[in-house]
Amino acid sequence: MTLTLRRALGALAATALMLTGAIAAVAPTSLAAQMIPAMTGIRTGQNPGFDRVVLDLTAGPAPAVRYDLVDELIADGSGDIVWLTGEYFIAVAATPAAAHDDAGNPTYPGPQKFRTRNLRNVMAVAVTGDYEGTLSIGLGVRSRTPVSVFTLTSPNRVVIDVRH
Repeated sequence: MTLTLRRALGALAATALMLTGAIAAVAPTSLAAQMIPAMTGIRTGQNPGFDRVVLDLTAGPAPAVRYDLVDELIADGSGDIVWLTGEYFIAVAATPAAAHDDAGNPTYPGPQKFRTRNLRNVMAVAVTGDYEGTLSIGLGVRSRTPVSVFTLTSPNRVVIDVRH
């Protein structure tokens, strides 16, 4: 076998491996896109020492969550200020998550903004974004206190605890 033939076969084998790898890499991504958990409800409750806000989600991978203490809440997409009752504000984002199905229909039938008169620190909750696999929620609070944001599974939930 000549050196030129070996190089050609090596290049052909490398190309086949790259194509096979590319096909394998595309399949999980499209599957993951179909498995984005969708929000179906928002629940609130007062507990000893903290207020809890829970986002109920459909099946799929548990989203990564993060929060920021912000001066104002901004609507994803438009960049408009979301006016919400509160002295201080907490912006929470969950990825991947949505509040709509694949056809664009809302999966969360509740209000986009509501007061929480039954809680001690959290005064109001708003859905601030549902864009490109990121679900954003804003909280208006009375005072700056420690916040804990985490996920639970079986069923999927995002939990936001705000101390009194």
